[in-house]
Parts: sequence; C-alpha cells; structure tokens
Amino acid sequence: MATLAKGRPRSRAALQWHQGLAPVTPLWLVLVDASASTRRNGSLARAKGFLQALFDQAYRQRARLALLTASGTGAQWQRHGLKASAALTPWLDGLGAGGGTPLLEALEEARGWLARQRRSRPGQAQRCVVVTDGRLKSLQGLHALGCETLLLDIELGSVRLGKGRQLAQALAADYQHLEGLPER
Repeated sequence: MATLAKGRPRSRAALQWHQGLAPVTPLWLVLVDASASTRRNGSLARAKGFLQALFDQAYRQRARLALLTASGTGAQWQRHGLKASAALTPWLDGLGAGGGTPLLEALEEARGWLARQRRSRPGQAQRCVVVTDGRLKSLQGLHALGCETLLLDIELGSVRLGKGRQLAQALAADYQHLEGLPER
C-alpha cells in the first residue's frame, strides 16, 4: 500500500516493499506424569479425554505442541513444538503408565526448554499443562516454569494425598482437579 499511496510508480526505485511479520504461533507444552500410580483407579485413562480435547483446542488455535512424559527412569520428549494434528491420536491411544515418578526431572527439563524457546522466540506466548497425580516424595527445589501453567490433578480413589494443590502452588500454576472438569 505504501507504493500506491504515492501514486502510480514511474520507476523501479519508486516501488516500496514492506514485508509483514508472520504472526507468532503460541507454544503449548504438555507434561504428562505416566508413572505407575497414575494407572490406579483409571486416572490416566480418564485424563486422556482431557488431553484429546486439549489437542483439538491446540489444533483450532494453530498452536505448536511439545509433549513430555515422565515415567520409568526419566523424562522423554514425544514431540518438540510441532503443529497440533490428528497424528497425536495414536500417541495418545498408546500412552500407558508404569515405573517410577521422575516428575521433578521432567519439570526441570521443561523449565530449561521453555527458557530456550523464550530466548529464540521472544514474542511467543507459552502455556504449560502438567497432568499428574502429585504423588512425589518431596516438593523441595520446585520453581515456576516461567509461563502460564495449569496443573491438572488426576489423583482419584478413596485414599488421596492431596499433593497436587501443593505442587500447583510451588509451580505458581492454576489448579484443576480431573473430577471438576465437565463431562465430554
């Protein structure tokens, strides 16, 4: 438009080029605690409905997704900031639980990765969703992830430790219990 605002260009030098900036797509990090304790009472199975809805929402908002699971002996990256798509369905269907709870390691990994993403894409909106039953031995040394964070507490059953709320406070995260979500 700047070229036409000055009238019809008479020479190549009169042409003006203004390259618009592409909108920065938001980045969502989903961290799933897939330890053996999340298998009890069908916690992880019920959380899969929430995750499917979250993936659908990310697709509609054109968000990039990163998936990190914490199970067994460590944290494992499943996806690294790719566009949300139907390709997530097989991963979600195959998501199982077992082993220990390396959630603290996964949270540290997530914090470092998010910080690197902020440095490389300063204007990018970041959002983190942590899905866990909160069954950790210690909450010492936890810090906020540096972005908007939601902790979804999936602890179910008759005996509840209730550490999810404490974990959310330590992470400066919003807290939501799985039972408080609307049915799909």
